[in-house]
Amino acid sequence: MSLSATLTVDLDAIVRNWRTLDALSAPDCDTAAVVKADGYGCGAGPVGQALARAGAQTFFVAVPREGAVLRDAIGHGPAIYILGGYGRDEADLYRTHELKPVLNSADQAQWWFKDLIGPAAIQIDTGMNRLGMEADEFFAMGSLPDTVDLVMSHMGNADDPPHAMNASQLAEFRRMTEGVSARKSLSATAGLLLGADWHFDMTRMGIGLYGGWPFLEAERVVAIEAPIIQIRDVAQGENVGYGSTWVAERPSRIATISAGYADGLIRALSAGANAYLNGQVVPFAGRVSMDLVTLDVTDIDCAPGDQVELLGPTQGIDVLASAAGTIGHEILTSLGARYARRYVGAGA
Repeated sequence: MSLSATLTVDLDAIVRNWRTLDALSAPDCDTAAVVKADGYGCGAGPVGQALARAGAQTFFVAVPREGAVLRDAIGHGPAIYILGGYGRDEADLYRTHELKPVLNSADQAQWWFKDLIGPAAIQIDTGMNRLGMEADEFFAMGSLPDTVDLVMSHMGNADDPPHAMNASQLAEFRRMTEGVSARKSLSATAGLLLGADWHFDMTRMGIGLYGGWPFLEAERVVAIEAPIIQIRDVAQGENVGYGSTWVAERPSRIATISAGYADGLIRALSAGANAYLNGQVVPFAGRVSMDLVTLDVTDIDCAPGDQVELLGPTQGIDVLASAAGTIGHEILTSLGARYARRYVGAGA
């Protein structure tokens, strides 16, 4: 019996999600792929390779070291933008791996144009107040150099379509980019789903590629199964796990599986989360610990070695995230390194 939990990534599902989102984009709109945080925990190399083979020509990551890993995986050709901008201490990575910074301030722009490394994007702030040049800072640049090939912004409330900030940011983006000849990009997955007014020349697909809300038509990409390594009988009134937070209300059977918060099953899942065994609901019992989760299998026929589904056909990332009071992004990007990883699909 293996003690390792298994993480399966369906590369074909990622490609199909990208193609569906690409079809939803406005005509002549470049549908870029966001593969930061190691491809949202799915592996930037395999994900990037699958998407590049499928026709994706533009990728976004957060920092230059991620860009270097991606470039080594996908080779020359596709553009790789660095969302964090430009840090001069890593200038060699930009040169060697043909990376394009998304310049977020006048200082970054000044350094980049002085170092004469190559093309870049500029991010402007349209109301989210996180990254990007404010209007006065952007307008003070005057005519943009020809090496600026993209002007972009990011939306803060696109996953809430009625929110007033969506129209406000759209209007501000139009105002700030009027007369700009470089390509324009405002929307990630949720923004694309708002409609063609938000698409411009490029959309940037992140969570939608990996099977997450708000792209409700997304195919599920990730499956996690963990083996039961022990089953014990617990008398009524006995407790289970750290802090004695779960107390048996009847004679119970508790199964311990080989996975925990070191594997991305965050501790907040301790109350109210479920796993599945042969399609049957198996509630978490007690706190998630670093390497182990305990489950109430009193009403389930099971044995050590049986595989418990934590993510997969029965339960997607957003259901598990809801049980933890978080979002699917955190579930995916928390996936640990010790899974037995398995890639399925073309090119796996």
